[in-house]
Amino acid sequence: MKIAKGVNRLGTEAVYNIFAKTKKLIKQGKEIIDLSLGQSDFKSPQHAVDAAIKALKDGHHGYTLPNGIIECREAVSRKIKSLYKANVDPERIVIMPGGKPTMYFAVSFFGEPGAEIIYPDPGFPIYESMINFTGAKAVSYNMTENKGFSLNPDKVLSLVNEKTRLLILNNPHNPTGGFTEKKIIDELANSLKKFPDLVILSDEVYDRLIFDNKEIPTLLNYPDLYDRLIILNGWSKTYAMTGWRLGWSVWPEKLIEHVFKFCVNTHSCVNAPAQYGAIAALDETENHLKDMMKEFTIRRKLIVDGLNSLKGVECSLPGGSFFVFPNVKKTGMNGEEFTMKCLKESGVAVIPGTAFGKYAKYNVRFNFAVSRENISKAIQKIDKILK
Repeated sequence: MKIAKGVNRLGTEAVYNIFAKTKKLIKQGKEIIDLSLGQSDFKSPQHAVDAAIKALKDGHHGYTLPNGIIECREAVSRKIKSLYKANVDPERIVIMPGGKPTMYFAVSFFGEPGAEIIYPDPGFPIYESMINFTGAKAVSYNMTENKGFSLNPDKVLSLVNEKTRLLILNNPHNPTGGFTEKKIIDELANSLKKFPDLVILSDEVYDRLIFDNKEIPTLLNYPDLYDRLIILNGWSKTYAMTGWRLGWSVWPEKLIEHVFKFCVNTHSCVNAPAQYGAIAALDETENHLKDMMKEFTIRRKLIVDGLNSLKGVECSLPGGSFFVFPNVKKTGMNGEEFTMKCLKESGVAVIPGTAFGKYAKYNVRFNFAVSRENISKAIQKIDKILK
């Protein structure tokens, strides 16, 4: 059979390869501490679970509108108003089955042979994968150059030319845990005025997981960008709802018709009862989030201190998300070698930096959204194989 060229250009997420190896080892009876997956050990809020169950019992078993039920879109609009003091029409909000559809739609709208799309490297691997799929040229900016893995607006925008269609941003940043503060985002937003035809996809899915009481630097704070701004967000990280497959996005008004058609042509609609659970997560108490961030703050220090105690490992303090991205060059190994040694010899699953891009050869991603006990045990196990 002859497969379309674009299919062969698709990439994947190495995390799933590690996940498969981990499950295989566990099946063989080996103890594995999994610090690889991008999800937390917290449960979804009980009020969200209860609302979804109630929706099932109340008979919400059918199709919904492709862009999401209006009640859910209104709930997102209320949350945006509450958090960011921004007014967003629910008609510009689309409920998605996770975050990836927003990436896919946005890149598909602007990616084609001859076009260029700028994305972060290291970064979430699906950015580059989708760009390559469309035939556009993937142009990366290096996220490892700056202290704390923060964004450098001048360097990013220096990559823009007449072929550039889309700029992808991610803050807080996966995989590094990097956080770019609002004053830098202010500079970026101001500089974007020089490029009025450049569309921005801002992946803000970790925006509630920011440490040290720092302000959320969302691009929704810049109404002048609304006619070319796409926001990607959702429930997975903030509300520990990764398996629910729920995301939301905000689109320029002139793209909504196209987004609606893509929804119809791809997934039809989002799971009906899940959307009622999503409403409850947004509208009701956020005590779970406060508890989660309090615990993540403790775990962040535990893993950073632990990693820095290891021979040849250097780790900076992340400003957001639940990832750290230590450099392991001084161990005499690159990230891939370190990762496989950890898995095979210490039973600790982590992800090599090269799974996220070419600029992270000596980095490794650790997820610290696991128990303190498992963090401590993982550090102890790795310490033994590095001595």
